[in-house]
Amino acid sequence: MLPQADNNWTIEDAAHLLNRAGFGGNPHDVANLHAMGRMNAVDSFLQSTETIASIKTPAWTSSESMAEDAKKRFEAIRAIRMDTNDMSDEERENKRRMALQQLGQEERSRGLEAQGWWLERMLLSRAPLREKMTLFWHDHFANSLQKVKQPALLFQQNQLFRSHALGNFKDMTHAVSRDGAMMLFLDMQTSVKGKPNENFAREVMELFTLGQGHYSEEDIRQAARAFTGYTINRFNGNVTHNKRQWDEGEKIILGQKGNFDGNGVIEVIFQQDQVSRYMAGKLWEFFAFENPGPAVVDSLANTLRQAKFEVGPVLRELFLSKEFYSESCMANQIKCPVVFLVQMLKQLEIPSLPKAYALSVQNQLGQILFAPPNVAGWDWGKAWINTNTLLTRYQISGVISHGGSSAAPVGKDTSGFKGMAAAGMNRLAMMNWSGPDYDKLVPRDCRQNLEKMVDSLINRLFQRKLSGNVRERFIAYAREKQGAVFTNQEVGELVHLMMSTPHYQLC
Repeated sequence: MLPQADNNWTIEDAAHLLNRAGFGGNPHDVANLHAMGRMNAVDSFLQSTETIASIKTPAWTSSESMAEDAKKRFEAIRAIRMDTNDMSDEERENKRRMALQQLGQEERSRGLEAQGWWLERMLLSRAPLREKMTLFWHDHFANSLQKVKQPALLFQQNQLFRSHALGNFKDMTHAVSRDGAMMLFLDMQTSVKGKPNENFAREVMELFTLGQGHYSEEDIRQAARAFTGYTINRFNGNVTHNKRQWDEGEKIILGQKGNFDGNGVIEVIFQQDQVSRYMAGKLWEFFAFENPGPAVVDSLANTLRQAKFEVGPVLRELFLSKEFYSESCMANQIKCPVVFLVQMLKQLEIPSLPKAYALSVQNQLGQILFAPPNVAGWDWGKAWINTNTLLTRYQISGVISHGGSSAAPVGKDTSGFKGMAAAGMNRLAMMNWSGPDYDKLVPRDCRQNLEKMVDSLINRLFQRKLSGNVRERFIAYAREKQGAVFTNQEVGELVHLMMSTPHYQLC
């Protein structure tokens, strides 16, 4: 067990837990969490009362709708074949291409809807740790719409991550090995007896469970034989095992001999102590900081093994540990783009953002939900920040803090989605959006004392004392802006200045 934090549970500690275990919050949220005490606060994240069944999902994501859609696609393609008998080969191909483009447009539209839906869940969910862990698993078991091309399958996988978010890692790995989106992403459906595909066998060891250097190439080849014969039903996404296409022969994997199938491989893998060490390190780096010491990894790995791969006990130990609230951890993690956006909306008490602009932000900052760059997921930490992305963050802060008004430039959109006219679309999306309610966030009587107003906003946006003369610079800026009264426009400019600092990129 890691050494636990002492009884000195500060308001900064509460804000830190809220930022890391969830997506942050406003001063009222922080105060409520602080009032619980450290242990109860941690338990409140681990024991949410919001059920997955209570979450409304798009109609097209159900298995029934998937089957109906697949039937329609099949019938549409068959009709094209029937209607083009008298056409030339070129005319027939053009007709087929146009029909597929129309079907593709519908899938792209659903993909965008899924991205907006999940961003809304992060913002409004009463189970923020579950959503944060869903993001973790989405990066860990990375799949992309660009390869899978079926939003319903990616959505079902997202719900799989959500249902297992704080549960058993081994059970989830078994489930992922029979997940339709994963099947398509790693070409498992092409792996048959005599012609095994090594993609999933490699990634399940290298990226999902063991990490590089803890298996051999022969282990991969043998495991690939075991993962043969799995097929996907395109009508409902269900995965089954066709034993006629399975290599039933004897294999030797990680030193163990047997006629393993896919489930057997996973059971062998989870007998390795490296699994718990690998996951302990990944969880610590996601919630705390990079390159944890051996003592941290050993302790969390031991907890994961003793809990038979239940993740909840590991997170509880992590969130209660002294090191989690240390100077090396607090306010020392670069916000990933999704956290940057959702946390900003929560701090400014904005319940929603125009969907077109929210999707644009994901593209501009380089973290598109349901579209990690490759099977290894996103690069984290310092990789999120460069000259371009930092300036883009400052620009986005201006758009949101000014309520989308002409006072702040809306900027370019590098999404590449067809039909989006970049900046013009962004301006249209934000034109009638009112933005933050500054009369509520910064009441008029608070504005009569500039230092009090600045401290109030620092408490809201940073939730900690700022180093150096940063506070003094904010006060000086407020004095420059002050007129007869401190207007909402001027408050928005002050908020924009605060969020356009390196300090705001950290949590």
